[in-house]
Amino acid sequence: MQIQTVLLIILAAVVALSIVLFQYYKDVKKRGRTGWLLSFLRFCSFFGLLLLIINPKMVKNEYSTRKTDLVVLTDNSSSVQKYRAQLENLLSQIESFNGLNDRFSIHQYGFDKSLNNLDSLTYEGDGTDINRAISEIEQLHSDSKVVTLLLTDGNQTSGQDYGFFKARNNFAINTIAVGDTTHYDDLAISQVNANRFAFLNNKFPIEIFADYTGSSEVNTQLTIQVNGRQVFRQSISFNRTKRSEAINTLIDARSVGLKNIKVSLTTLPNEKFVENNTREVGVEVIDEKTQIAIVSNWEHPDIGTLKKAIESNEQRSVSIYKTSDVGNWQEADLFILYQPDASYKPVYDLLQKNQSSVFTVTGSQTDWNFLNSIQNSFSKEGYDQTEDISPILNQGFSLFDLGDFSVEDYPPLRSTLGEIQIIANSQNVLTQSIKGVELDEPLLTVFENNQQRQAVLFGEDLWKWRMASFKRNQSFEDFDQLISKIILYLASNGARERLTLDYPSVFDGSNEARIYASYFDNAFIFNRNANIVLKVTNSASNTSVEIPFLLKDSNYEADLSNLSPGQYKFSVSVEGENLSKSGQFSILEFDIEKQFAATDYQKLSRLAMQNSGNLYFTDQVPKLLEELESNPQYVPTQTSNQNIVSLIDFRILLALIALTLAAEWFIRKYIGLI
Repeated sequence: MQIQTVLLIILAAVVALSIVLFQYYKDVKKRGRTGWLLSFLRFCSFFGLLLLIINPKMVKNEYSTRKTDLVVLTDNSSSVQKYRAQLENLLSQIESFNGLNDRFSIHQYGFDKSLNNLDSLTYEGDGTDINRAISEIEQLHSDSKVVTLLLTDGNQTSGQDYGFFKARNNFAINTIAVGDTTHYDDLAISQVNANRFAFLNNKFPIEIFADYTGSSEVNTQLTIQVNGRQVFRQSISFNRTKRSEAINTLIDARSVGLKNIKVSLTTLPNEKFVENNTREVGVEVIDEKTQIAIVSNWEHPDIGTLKKAIESNEQRSVSIYKTSDVGNWQEADLFILYQPDASYKPVYDLLQKNQSSVFTVTGSQTDWNFLNSIQNSFSKEGYDQTEDISPILNQGFSLFDLGDFSVEDYPPLRSTLGEIQIIANSQNVLTQSIKGVELDEPLLTVFENNQQRQAVLFGEDLWKWRMASFKRNQSFEDFDQLISKIILYLASNGARERLTLDYPSVFDGSNEARIYASYFDNAFIFNRNANIVLKVTNSASNTSVEIPFLLKDSNYEADLSNLSPGQYKFSVSVEGENLSKSGQFSILEFDIEKQFAATDYQKLSRLAMQNSGNLYFTDQVPKLLEELESNPQYVPTQTSNQNIVSLIDFRILLALIALTLAAEWFIRKYIGLI
């Protein structure tokens, strides 16, 4: 307590005593015992009031012992299932070691793809993310000194590479390598890349990465089987310096349907771990290319530009015809008419008959008298004078997503002057600007008229835009995406469906297998209260199971993780509605956790060395525990916290003041002084 506070308390006592003496003994010299009692009560009242005003404080010291946090982080993935006894023995050693509890505050966790409690260890996790686990531990214990014991085989299947993890100061990581640390000669298919879809009677690419671990020179055979039939074979050699090879090949898509592609390496004579010598992927062969006909009697760079942009999507095929090729373009799904004139009348007759979608590109060679008379969706009073027209992007366009498309620095297109009238209900993608003056005229517009979707570009030299896109981004992707989205809008002219499904045809293992559904009511408003049921039938055993769809966010989801690998057919139905959909999918037999032959102790050593720790093998754990128990860096520290508190609780003081005042009043009342 400060000397100033002590002096104020003494002064308060003197003032209170002076007031009492003045009030009780100014005129009466003696009151007896009752007078002394009343004087004492009044003194207590005044002194208590003055103490409330002074509010004296004192410093209170609180002492606590702070231990270092010892975090035991155990791998819970299926890759350590075979080392379960070894892990449980290590955990038992740590828990029973005398002295650790005196020095450390022990925290135990497990992890696979995420962090979890140690009491839930099952060694069945379908993935391993070591980097995420130690990052979350660092966040959970951010305000204390931490020593982490990481028990794992070091084989990570997802997330950032933990070998480059660097923790903050006062966060040490000691790694304990679990499992077989002996390195054997081993071959592996590390990755197979293939498209999800291929088109009938085409070739589809497959890219394979084969790896070798070992020091001797070995030879192996790479084979590819499609639905059990071998379609490719190649010899590969590896040695001490050549440890990997990429193989690229093309496979014929000869029939429609799901194709199970199995890539294998023949095993070495002394190879111990052979599960990673095989990898399977699935490709669905379809015969659903959108056939697009570009009809033009003019030779122009725009024709090739449109063909290149559209065919950047492999599901679309473009053919170029003249108006005289009547028999060739009759089966097209979508038409692009380039600068129509009177010779295009047979094309317009077919469009009228089939209600096919059409993309019209006009320019300096367009016959506007013919075009205005042959259709009733738009018109233009064309003049012979040409003009350069710059594009302006309509930020309010909403019929489909334009993404990050921008026309900034795009050169102008060439067109004829004239007033444009759009008769159908339309939205402008681009509007016109001439010599810096913005016009309320469309440059690129899309609309729907009597179930027929159309798009019109009022300008030529579209090839300049594709060149400008490449100049800006070193890629044609932005321009090609715009054309692709326009084609997709025009090709999607069917009736809107109330029940839609989203799923791949092939799942790489059942862990992430999901089918998503969206269901709309008669007003096409998403229905969140529907009962949707998935019936799945195994094609081989013909056994069926029903799985309910569960509402998740803005769609429904069916979990297929309990299904075994194989071929399946399914149907989806909505209870109380005459709505159903069917399809098929394949689940491949693949477990990424089984693709590792040995413990990656080298990366574990790098992680420990970067974070003030060391690598230990399982027989060295007693040594590690002894080092932790004797290391002076981890001696518990005593800390002192100084808290400034009131000398007297104001509630107690108020109660005493009230009590003394009341006692004085009652005594004075009793003896008749009031």
